[in-house]
Amino acid sequence: MKEDITEIQVDLTGYSLYSEDLAPIPKNNRMWTSTSLAALWVGMAVCIPTYLLASYMIKSGMNWIESLIIIAIANVLITIPMILNAHAGVKFGIPFPVIARASFGINGVHIPSILRALVACGWFGIQTWVGGLSIHQIIQVFSEQPDQNSMGFSMVFSFILFWFINIYFVWKGNKSIKWLEEFSAPILIILGIALIFWGSLNANGFKNVLSHCDQLQKPTVFMEKSNSIWKVEVNSLVNAENISKSTHYQIKNAPNISDIEWKKMPKNGKLFFDYTEKPSNIEFRFKNDSHTSSWVNVQQAKVSVSKSWEYIKWLTIMMGFWATMAISISDISRYAPNQRSQIKGQFIGLPGTMFLFSFIAIFVTSASALIFNDVMISEDAPWDPVTLLGKFENPWVVIFSQLFMLIATLSTNIAANVIAPSNAFSNINPRKINFKKGGIITGFLGILTCPWWLMDDISSILIFISGLLGPILGIMLCDYFWVRKKNLDIKALFDPKGIYSYGHLGVNLRALIAFLIGILLALIWYVVPQLNHFSDLSWFSGFIFAFLLYKLLMNKQFLIKNGQIS
Repeated sequence: MKEDITEIQVDLTGYSLYSEDLAPIPKNNRMWTSTSLAALWVGMAVCIPTYLLASYMIKSGMNWIESLIIIAIANVLITIPMILNAHAGVKFGIPFPVIARASFGINGVHIPSILRALVACGWFGIQTWVGGLSIHQIIQVFSEQPDQNSMGFSMVFSFILFWFINIYFVWKGNKSIKWLEEFSAPILIILGIALIFWGSLNANGFKNVLSHCDQLQKPTVFMEKSNSIWKVEVNSLVNAENISKSTHYQIKNAPNISDIEWKKMPKNGKLFFDYTEKPSNIEFRFKNDSHTSSWVNVQQAKVSVSKSWEYIKWLTIMMGFWATMAISISDISRYAPNQRSQIKGQFIGLPGTMFLFSFIAIFVTSASALIFNDVMISEDAPWDPVTLLGKFENPWVVIFSQLFMLIATLSTNIAANVIAPSNAFSNINPRKINFKKGGIITGFLGILTCPWWLMDDISSILIFISGLLGPILGIMLCDYFWVRKKNLDIKALFDPKGIYSYGHLGVNLRALIAFLIGILLALIWYVVPQLNHFSDLSWFSGFIFAFLLYKLLMNKQFLIKNGQIS
């Protein structure tokens, strides 16, 4: 493949939009090979939110085969626009905020770049919080009185400590980031494979674990109305021999029942009750010889929806997971020596790693539900790896495994959630805000997002994010490939009076219109609740509408009049 790299021969240092951090990377300084980029994606994809999303797909009612197929399709689909949007970064050696000056204008670019930055700040906060959880678990190993408070001193201290570790790598710059990604990739793969072996050895084999995935698909207690009778079904978890791990159950707030004594649990772990009144407040808990579960409320069975629509919903969620990186991928691809390296590195690194680690998440969560005697209900299952690893009794296993989690979280956080916002904040005032200062701003804003709250609703957040960011990607790809035919005036991108100033405002109003309408159409379900199902299509609808509208508005007459083409 042709290298297709354009190096500018003009001195840009005199322009106010120039800074060393935003300047084109010379070809001889591009050290990120296809192996480096693949390692980068391994480091980013092996993270706790990936694990959570995959296991939550099972929790939502999807079986493991359906989940993995959707994950594979979603990540192949998002890799395609990722590679396309990385093209300009490789060709010209410039980051996302500089490339987007062409489509949005030298001032208009602050809208998409700051939006992208704020999303990254939220993710930075989330990843820093879960990294703090790993440190917290290590501290608990040495503590005589474990701190169970989720906002106790130990947890807050751990969060702040991990925040400073992140900031250290930000301050050291891109070379330290490259070293971190290449160092962490093989370690993370080894850890994942080790967890699969652990689950297979302790749960009667590989096939046995997969055959029990379905016990996590249902809530422990749910009810549905049949004719005039409310039917309540109880499903406690079974072990690898298909015997209920709970020996007794307790029930309270049941209609016409005041007895809350412990009763013997059937060996298959299933109970069925019929009520003439709706048992809205009924609660159950379970115990065995050594443990007692938490109380669990009855849930009403979900209204049946099309299976195909459920697939689309999760497809959008999984694509939304990397929607942020698809926009700002040129922040990284600018360090690639040629197009072949970025294409090969991304296709090897992203879909394959997401598929493998998602499978590990599903498999290990299912195995832990069979193995750990204290996990008697799906609500108490270790849905995230930090909680899972904290269950091991050997303190050195806990310490070393949590250190692996720290590496995983750190490698994801730095590459995915620091580089882009640092460049975006630097782009606001290139002369005064460099990459390091942008990283510090990112760190403080990450704290202000209160990640301990965001953790509870990741899937809904991702649907909303994908609706916001899909239009940006659509506009950028249309502008670069359709409108400009892969040609950019690099000098003008740094010139406040150049063609990308679009007059005195520095804003391409046509891009802004396409962006706002794209968001409106992607998120219309917020305004019209009756269209709630269309929320599941937010990324696709926002991307397509913004792409087509921008193409329509950026007609040849407008381009010639504004000096965009000759």
